[in-house]
Amino acid sequence: MELLERVVNLRNRHLFLLDLCTLWTTPLLALLLRVEALQPYLAHPAFWWIVGGFTILKLATFWTTGLYRRYWRYASVDDLLRLTLSVGGAGLAYSAIYWALHAGGTLQGLPRSLPVIDAIVTFLWVGATRFSLRLAERLRQRLQHIRPPRNARRTVVVGAGQAGLAVVQEMQRQPHLGLLPVAFLDDDPEKQQKRIRGVPVLGGLDQLEAVVRETGARQVVIAMPTAPGEVIRRVVARCRQLDVEVRTIPGIHELLNGKVRLSQLRPVRIEDLLRREPVRIDLEGVRRLLQGRTILITGAGGSIGSELCRQILLAAPRKIVLLGHGENSIFKILNELEWIKANRAGLSNVELLPVIADVRDRERIFSIFRRFQPDFVFHAAAHKHVPLMELNPAEAIDNNVLGTRNVVEAAEAVDVDGFVLISTDKAVRPTNIMGATKRIAEYLVLGAARRIGKPYMAVRFGNVLGSRGSVLLVFQEQIERGGPVTVTHPEVRRYFMSIPEAVQLVLQALVLGKGGEIFVLKMGEPVRILDMARQLIELHGMIPDKDIKIKFTGLRPGEKLFEELFIPGEQYDETAHDHIFIAHNASEFVPEGLEGLIDALIQAARKEDVPGIRRLLSQLIPEYRPETQQQHLEVEAA
Repeated sequence: MELLERVVNLRNRHLFLLDLCTLWTTPLLALLLRVEALQPYLAHPAFWWIVGGFTILKLATFWTTGLYRRYWRYASVDDLLRLTLSVGGAGLAYSAIYWALHAGGTLQGLPRSLPVIDAIVTFLWVGATRFSLRLAERLRQRLQHIRPPRNARRTVVVGAGQAGLAVVQEMQRQPHLGLLPVAFLDDDPEKQQKRIRGVPVLGGLDQLEAVVRETGARQVVIAMPTAPGEVIRRVVARCRQLDVEVRTIPGIHELLNGKVRLSQLRPVRIEDLLRREPVRIDLEGVRRLLQGRTILITGAGGSIGSELCRQILLAAPRKIVLLGHGENSIFKILNELEWIKANRAGLSNVELLPVIADVRDRERIFSIFRRFQPDFVFHAAAHKHVPLMELNPAEAIDNNVLGTRNVVEAAEAVDVDGFVLISTDKAVRPTNIMGATKRIAEYLVLGAARRIGKPYMAVRFGNVLGSRGSVLLVFQEQIERGGPVTVTHPEVRRYFMSIPEAVQLVLQALVLGKGGEIFVLKMGEPVRILDMARQLIELHGMIPDKDIKIKFTGLRPGEKLFEELFIPGEQYDETAHDHIFIAHNASEFVPEGLEGLIDALIQAARKEDVPGIRRLLSQLIPEYRPETQQQHLEVEAA
């Protein structure tokens, strides 16, 4: 074991000295393989010059191509390829020189094949010295694996793909963490009853109970970043019955660098239970559209706005203007983006421009647009809390309607190339102030698209997991306080998406849009909020209605049992993207006299004239039906 430790701790400087001492012998070995007797050739006047020249060329090539900057104890196929190219490059160089001298008569008498044989011998020798470190590291790991640390937690890894393999590799490389992989489970029959890094694949997911009991495992790791929520729920439920701890690696949206580390293992969260098939978008199309352009994002410090900033940064635009009203949230996302810039190649030239401003300040917004001349605008700034906006309708009008009009008109004034409004499913047949104001915001954007013929569009989706004010965060806080968890109604259901998933589809809509459309994101089946509450309580290791009570509080003013995605009369078609619908005729629903009615609405808001606000909303949006809680329950029940 001590010898293995010494071998794996050899550094590149040791390998350089080894090469310096040995590479001069490879021409001798090559010559010996080619001829039977060395003595006549060793006396050749140019032979030792050839030996020295070969050695210098090899060392120079190896140094230039980075062969002495590799971490050979973890050598991979990529390292083998680099080694092959380095040795091959050096071989070609000295072969060309050798054959030129041979043709000129300087090396007459020496075999013409000498440099080729030397290159082969050099490759075998250099490869052997490097990959012996990798072999020693593997043997060391195996010995440690044979003698696991005392009290190591026996672990079953669910998923024998790349993620599962990476998890097991980390466990074996870091035995001090006390995690011992004892089995894989995978539904792929090609992998079953085989061994991967010495760990057996003992069956599929349906054999989880038997394998946990057979191996004495105390922990299960779900290593399937693309698995749907249904699979995660099934594994979690079985682990709870078996009283074993269950952890998971992040979902595909969280794995930015494609590598899995044990530090990324975390308890299963509600987002994992709701996980769907991962969204795949045309990343190259988004990058082509945004690269080198100036992008302005309103509400850049919010949940959706900040994720827009992160994903747009990866497209390497020229500038990102982060416009927001809250200085703390802008400061936070700015620092995060600066860190990403410093740690991702190709982003150092992106200029990040934080701007603290209120979208309701028309002169300020116009000044900002004239100053930065954005190419594309993403308008995410809005008030979104339904109950709060019911109590503060004037504020909802001021921010969501007046603010949107200011941003749209400023974008028109500087002739932006594209405009995307972040809308909501609550804009469909709205029963609340917030939804109605977002429907008017859609009108404003669609009207501008019809007026100027540019790709101005709206993207409509439901609740986002983990956003500020999300019901999940409310439940989390209630559970930590010991309950009760409050649910408005046992049958209330909502559509949910993860924040990264929603933003990816927003960016894809920009690529698809021609102007005047509403894009609706497919969000699967709506989720019953009561089920989410129960699952979240169980994830905390408690029993619903026993350890943590669930209390029904009744629907709040303006709240629906079920949200909708489509407005009657809008013609929805599928797009080239599986997760996006498009309403081509959305702009036809913009009412006549829109500007005059909006002016009157803003004046009513400034006077705090709530009856006037509701009357004008009904004129602007025929399907707007503010209902009392009891009326709404009766309609939904019918």
